[in-house]
Amino acid sequence: QLQLVESGGGLVQPGGSLRISCAASGFTLDTYAVAWFRQAPGKEREGVSCISGSEGSTYYPDSVKGRFTISRDNAKNTVYLQMNSLKSEDTGVYYCATNLDRFCSWRSERRRVTIPTWGYDYWGQGIQVTVSS
Repeated sequence: QLQLVESGGGLVQPGGSLRISCAASGFTLDTYAVAWFRQAPGKEREGVSCISGSEGSTYYPDSVKGRFTISRDNAKNTVYLQMNSLKSEDTGVYYCATNLDRFCSWRSERRRVTIPTWGYDYWGQGIQVTVSS
């Protein structure tokens, strides 16, 4: 059974760092694109990064570019999201997802990267990340 499980969430102070993980079971992640999304209370789910399954190309919206880094460890069948210089607006439930395709589903709108939720079919259960002093 295909499964994605997030871990590593928690409470962090503004300006701090946190690394969250997405471990896959039931299939091998290395050839597939994996994306991270987040959802704050009362807001729509937002894509914050994606890594392709082929060349390892990465995509970030302006809201996190330069602060977040997505990576993968194929030996561990895991994708990571390193989050630095965290802000209160980064608070939310973070989800990983895959489209079981080599390439990320993403769009360029006015030269800005967006990662749409409809481009991904398999989702983890989500973990809470809270940025607060």
